[in-house]
Amino acid sequence: MAKLRCNDYGFECEFIVEGEVERIIEEFGKHSEEEHGIDYPREALMQIILRKSQ
Repeated sequence: MAKLRCNDYGFECEFIVEGEVERIIEEFGKHSEEEHGIDYPREALMQIILRKSQ
């Protein structure tokens, strides 16, 4: 299980998603595009998750 927080990446935002990697990629990607105007490629989100889990 993994967790991503929007405020860990410089946003003043309380969004948090945790769970399976596929769910995190989908929900964090959707949130960042809709709320912050940033379209993270799937590969970039995967790298973020992998770095956080180390």
